[in-house]
Amino acid sequence: MFITFEGLDFSGKSTQAKLLYEYLLSKKIKSILIREPGGTKISEKIREVLLDKSNKEMLPLTEFLLFSASRSQLVNEVIKPNLLKKIIVICDRYYDSSAAYQGYGGKVDLKNIDFVNNFASGNLKPDITFFIDISPEEAFKRTEIRGKAGDRMENKDIAFFNSVYQGFKKIAKQNKKRTLVIDGSQSIEIIHSIIIQKINKKIKI
Repeated sequence: MFITFEGLDFSGKSTQAKLLYEYLLSKKIKSILIREPGGTKISEKIREVLLDKSNKEMLPLTEFLLFSASRSQLVNEVIKPNLLKKIIVICDRYYDSSAAYQGYGGKVDLKNIDFVNNFASGNLKPDITFFIDISPEEAFKRTEIRGKAGDRMENKDIAFFNSVYQGFKKIAKQNKKRTLVIDGSQSIEIIHSIIIQKINKKIKI
């Protein structure tokens, strides 16, 4: 099974991906946890370029193609081989993030986004996507509370994140069969329990 987590930065998706991974391990179910961009030696180097705050002049199309290159490496080197071994793959972000961030946010043509997403991923679609739904306003509040200096992607303005957020909502609506939208304002424990219920039904724990 291929499981992805999506949402704005500071939505809590990374926390939930990690909690699910730990839960599956506790049940003696083989699984791996990976992130995008990253997950391989090459993909991690691309990640450094993408998130480097000194690369302010990077165009949305350049950004998208770098994400896609990282994804291609990850899919072929890690995701597909593990799925073939019947290992559950949990991925923190996948191609829905490219559609939301570079498509809806960066205004790269969505038809081109969809084509390259499918091409770079070898048409590998997630079995389940958990979209942790928080508003851009809430995401910005969480940034202030943590007092974290953001990376290049996290430092974009509220208008950009509003476009990304609306993009995520449209993507979820277009992919209802695989996407579960979860209210991200709930506690970590409640969100985790919702995810566990869904997964338990799928793999019959």
